[in-house]
Formats: sequence, structure tokens, C-alpha cells
Amino acid sequence: MNNKEPKILKVYEKRKIFYAISCTLIVAFVALTFILNLNVAIEFKGGTILTYSYEGEVKTADIEKTVSDTVDDKATVVLGEDTASKTSTIKIQFSSKEGISDEKQNKIKTALTEKFKDNDVKVLETTDVAASNGFDFFLKCLVACAFAAVITIIYIGFRFRKIGGISAGVFSVVALLHDMCMVYGCFVICRFDINANFMAVLLTILGYSINATIIIYDRIRENEKLVGNKMELDQLVNLSITQTMGRSIHTTVTTVLAMLTVCIVCFIAGVSSIISFAFPLIIGMIAGVYSSNCIAPTLWVMWENHKGKKGKGRVAKHAKKAQRT
Repeated sequence: MNNKEPKILKVYEKRKIFYAISCTLIVAFVALTFILNLNVAIEFKGGTILTYSYEGEVKTADIEKTVSDTVDDKATVVLGEDTASKTSTIKIQFSSKEGISDEKQNKIKTALTEKFKDNDVKVLETTDVAASNGFDFFLKCLVACAFAAVITIIYIGFRFRKIGGISAGVFSVVALLHDMCMVYGCFVICRFDINANFMAVLLTILGYSINATIIIYDRIRENEKLVGNKMELDQLVNLSITQTMGRSIHTTVTTVLAMLTVCIVCFIAGVSSIISFAFPLIIGMIAGVYSSNCIAPTLWVMWENHKGKKGKGRVAKHAKKAQRT
């Protein structure tokens, strides 16, 4: 029978490495934003969407070349299908505040009709998208994120009040911001458009990451009841992270494998719109495990130790109890 005690991970001792990695990545993402330029979708930037019907088969590259040869404006071409009429469609999106003039629209129509004579290309509709609508949507999503952050701090502050709940809640939100930065970096590097998918991934990660952090805080609270003053705070947190690490990884791996399968299927089928949701979600989930185990609890320990030096907080209380005993 093996009575050997399990090895406790020294997460707190390596906190500076974790902080350096995260800060380096965030700085790199900011730099890449200016170097590569950010792809902002038409719903946020505003512009015009030209929708055509067609028959047979056409290639996106051929349509893009025809459009670029006809007008100087940069366009995004998406092939799809109208689910109601079962009609194959071509959507040509121009991102600009002024939209596309009628003259240019007529030129594009004529060019497509002549280039793809056998495909019976016809105009279905022309839609002008106001940038203000996208801005309102973006603003509402930011308000939702901010509201969720405040509720998170209040909830964790109340639930874990015996271990300094408010500070625990604040650092859990810091971990959430870290995860959002990782998702943003994924969009920048992969050249995905900042669109509704971006906001959907952020809101999904909000719930997923905070759950992993709460599990660790819950384990810290339970271990504190068991060991009391026998362990320093950093050792207590290391023990708690070690005990929950396996569960966090197994849960994340299961979800990541499902999303990875979705990405592979969509890549084969050429459905890029779903890939721009599923792949950043994978990155966000991995970042969530990392921040929940390596960022939030270690920052919380540093803060509690800081308060302890000033004679406040959990560290100071336990020091007084230890002196009495």
C-alpha cells in the first residue's frame, strides 16, 4: 500500500513567470493590432451588402477578382444559400461609412453578368448598414460585460466573505479580462472579423471562466476549515489548486475536443463563419483554465499578504490566533 503523499504544485512560487507570459502576450496583441490592422465587420463599421442569386458553381476567388477589377473598393465575398427559396446566393460586402454609389453597383452587376454568363447572376437586394447600429450593439455588449463583472464581485464577495470575498471577486474579474484579451488576440492573429461572433465568444467565456475560478475559491475555503493555521496562505492555495487542477483540465479538454471537432468539420465544409466562433472559444477556454489556476488565486494571495503586513485581512487574523495558541 502506497502512503506517499501527492506532490503539491508550487503555483504561487512561479507566479512571476505566469504574469510575465500574460503581459508579454497582451503587449504583443496590442502591437499586432497596429501592425496587421484590425478587421472590423460591416455591422460595426457600416457599409453596403450586395446580394445576388446564381446557378451552377462559382468560385469566391473569381468573384473577388472581378469585383476588384471593376471597382477600387475592398470587398468581402461570401457564398451562401437562401434557406426559404433554396437559391444560391453571392453576398458582396463593402465596409465604408458612405456606402457604394449606384454607379459602382451597376458596374459590378454588369461585370458579374458578363463574367458569369452561364450562371444567370441576378440582383436580389441591396442593403445599407449604418455604423451606428453596430456601435449600439457593441456598446450594449460592453454594458452586459460590465454588469456581469459587478454582479460577479458582489456574488463572490458574499459567498466567500470568510476569506476576503471582495478581493477574491476583484481578482476573478481580472482573470476574466485576461481571458478576453486572449480571445481578442486570437481574432487579431487569425484575421477574423470583429463581429457578432466576437461578442458571443466573450459572453460565453464570462460564464465558463468564472465557474472554474469559483471552484478553486470554494476549495480554498474548505481547506481553510480543515487545516486552520497549520498552513501559510500560499501553501493553502497551492494545495487547493493541486486538488482542483485535474477536474478543471478534464472538463476543459472535453469541451475543447467538441469545439475542435466542429472546427474540423466546418473547415472541410468551408463554413468560415462558425470557425470564427468555435476556434476563439477554444482559445478562451484554455486561457480560462490558465487564469483560474495561475492568475486569480495568486494575485489574491499577494493582496492578502499585503494586507497582512499592514495588520489587516486574513493573514493578520491568523497570525493573532497563532500567537494566542
